[in-house]
Amino acid sequence: MSDDRCATLNHFGVYRYTAEFWSLPADRRAAVYADLISAVRTVAQAAHGYQLTPMEAAADVMIWSVCEAPTPDVPTRFFADLTRALSPFRSFIEPRDSLWGFTRPSQYSKARSAQEVDPLTDERSPYLIMYPFTKTAEWYLLGAETRQGMMNEHIRIGKQYTEITQLLLYSVGLQDQEFVVVYETEDLAVFSQLVKELRETEARRFTKCDTPVHTGLLCPPDTIESVWAGC
Repeated sequence: MSDDRCATLNHFGVYRYTAEFWSLPADRRAAVYADLISAVRTVAQAAHGYQLTPMEAAADVMIWSVCEAPTPDVPTRFFADLTRALSPFRSFIEPRDSLWGFTRPSQYSKARSAQEVDPLTDERSPYLIMYPFTKTAEWYLLGAETRQGMMNEHIRIGKQYTEITQLLLYSVGLQDQEFVVVYETEDLAVFSQLVKELRETEARRFTKCDTPVHTGLLCPPDTIESVWAGC
C-alpha cells in the first residue's frame, strides 16, 4: 500500500526560564508563556506547549511545532521564521535542548497504524514523552529479513497498548541522533510498562542511545492549567 501523505517537519524546543522571567509578577509570567506559544503558532501549522518542571531539573517548558514539508525550501523558511518568533522572548527563556526531524512512511510497516500520532491535529493527549534514538552500527549490518523480524516483535507489543500513540521522526545525518521518538498517552504508568516490555526484546541489543528523555504535561495557554507558569 502506498502512502501519499505529505511529510511534516517537527521541532521540539526545550527551554529553561531565566532569572528575568522569575522576577516578573505571577500574572505577567503566565502572560509571557501564553504570548510565547502564540508567537510560535504564527509560524507553524501547529504548536503545543508542555510543562517539564518538576519532572526534570534542567528545563521548565517544551514547545512542539509542526509544519508540512512538501518542498526542500520549507526548513529554511521554517527555522528562519521560528528564530524571529522566539527572538522577543530570549530574555525569558534559555535553550536547553533542540530535537527535530521529518515524518515519512515506515519501512517496517506498509499500512499506516491507527496508533500513529497526527502531529497537525489540535487534539492532544495529556502527556508527551520524547527522546532521541540511535541504533548501533551492527543493526544496519544485519539482513533486512532479520531486522524486520525484530521490528515485528516491537510492533506486536505496541499494538497491545492501544491507548498509546507514537510518532517517529527521521533525523539521520541532520542531528546527533538518527530518530526522534515521540509518544502520547493518558497514563504514564501504563506507558512505563510498555517501555519495560520493549526493552526485553531482542532489538534492544542494538540500541546505542535513547536519552535524554523529556516527559511533558500538556499546558494549553488558553486554559487555567497554564497558570502554572505564574506560580
